[in-house]
Amino acid sequence: MGEKVIAHSARMLFPPDRLFLIAGPCVVEGDELMFRVGDHLAKLAAHVPGGIIFKASFDKANRSNAGAHRGPGLHEGLAALERVRSRTGLPIITDVHLPEHCAAAAQVADALQIPAFLCRQTDLLEAAGATGLPVSIKRGQWLQPEGMKGAADKVRGARPAGKTGEVAVTERGTFFGYGDLVVDMRAFPRMRAAAKCPVIFDATHSVQQPGKGDGGSSGGVREMIPTLTYAALAAGADGLFLETHPDPDHAPSDGPNMLPLATLNAFMERALAIWTAAQGTR
Repeated sequence: MGEKVIAHSARMLFPPDRLFLIAGPCVVEGDELMFRVGDHLAKLAAHVPGGIIFKASFDKANRSNAGAHRGPGLHEGLAALERVRSRTGLPIITDVHLPEHCAAAAQVADALQIPAFLCRQTDLLEAAGATGLPVSIKRGQWLQPEGMKGAADKVRGARPAGKTGEVAVTERGTFFGYGDLVVDMRAFPRMRAAAKCPVIFDATHSVQQPGKGDGGSSGGVREMIPTLTYAALAAGADGLFLETHPDPDHAPSDGPNMLPLATLNAFMERALAIWTAAQGTR
């Protein structure tokens, strides 16, 4: 993206006292699809107290199969995300997989996300922290909730002088047995206490079934997204992460565990009611 500097969002992206949503397609697609999802989210944002952050990955570098769809790559993907940001006004978050991705992504993105498999990669966490942007770190599927304290501290410790920056940690389930994830609702208060930051629930990846789809791709049970989301909000989740698509069955990545875009508004209305009711129990 050269030396162009983007004016990042000045508002808090991961507020601890207002429900917020990270949402978008799994991977960067064509402008028509990206604008369709972005426009929908921009309209919905007025009804989500903590706002909405648009998410799409420029590279799906953590697939099991070499032939899996990866996306357009760093430069083309960031350019596409910048167009969504300019059109919708939504802040942008995207995955980074390598330390050298962080500074480049920070020219466009308002926040960075660390994939679950990389939550212990010190160089990556420190490079993300050094950008000064808000950083969301997904909990590895093998890691105890308290283990996320170290990940959050690595990001905080790399912040530029005089910058604190936001940090959030994201729950996405734990592997028990083969090919299924289980969400332990005790993880939400434990992660918040240990990492001392808001906790996000990754509602769509938590229903993923790695390796159970056609041809060895990931499967998923999207019908369980509402059940787990509402339970997570009752258990104390501060924000939600949802991958959504107008036609999940034909999405190039993670379709079986994505929420259909047409159902998102009603879903969030129920989610907000549950989150609001749970505030008196925290």
